[in-house]
Amino acid sequence: MPDTTVRAPGAATDQNDQDADQAASESSTNSLADQRSADAKEDPMVALAREAADYRDKLLRSLAEMENLRRRTERQVADARDYGIASFARDILAVADNMQRALGALDAELREKADPGTKALLDGVELTERELLKVLEKHGVKKFEPLDEKFDPNLHQAMLEISDASRPAGTVAQVIQPGYMIGERVLRPALVAVAKGGPRASMETPANDNAGIPPQEP
Repeated sequence: MPDTTVRAPGAATDQNDQDADQAASESSTNSLADQRSADAKEDPMVALAREAADYRDKLLRSLAEMENLRRRTERQVADARDYGIASFARDILAVADNMQRALGALDAELREKADPGTKALLDGVELTERELLKVLEKHGVKKFEPLDEKFDPNLHQAMLEISDASRPAGTVAQVIQPGYMIGERVLRPALVAVAKGGPRASMETPANDNAGIPPQEP
């Protein structure tokens, strides 16, 4: 007899979905079985070699990272040791400049004519300046005065140009304010005046020894 059972409208669709899910599950199970079968067939020595290579690569990467970290830390420690006082030293330079200006306010002749009290005061200022520079140098801060040196924009700051025939053009003819180095870095550039150099020698026509003598006939 023919099947006269009446099904709900969505019954056929549900049955199809169930069949599709069952097929997908069976396919996944078969794939896992195939993978396990392939793994089981792989040579154990090959698997161990691959695993050892992976561990070796990870170890080398870790060692390289540790070495980079060590070098970076050493560099940071060295910079902190050498340049940690840069801001403080830069502020102290103003004190050294004022002492130098005080000593330069009186020339040697006036100092000789000064009374004993003034001489003692100037000697004390001079001694204090020397001690200050010694302490700065102890901590890596060194003073430099580049007189007669070639102008270097990395170390010097040109304030003006002056004509000076005794010096080649581009050399430091006057140090307006000394510079300071801290380690290998410039703490403060020196303020200088740069020489333009003397006038170039004019080209003169050499004298003719035969001038005034008429040419002889051949």
